[in-house]
Amino acid sequence: MTDPFCDARNCLKLIRMVIEEKCPPGVLPSEEAVLGLYGPLPIHEAEALAKATVDRLTR
Repeated sequence: MTDPFCDARNCLKLIRMVIEEKCPPGVLPSEEAVLGLYGPLPIHEAEALAKATVDRLTR
């Protein structure tokens, strides 16, 4: 049986990679900054990714 947190983190890493590749530098906070600003859970990484994406789309 797989760990759902591990699966979620792997998916979020792929999403982060695509955003970093397609958006200008600095759109996303670093993974370390996400830990400090939002928290350690996958939902916190997802929140940071969503916020950065929405901020970028609404500029």
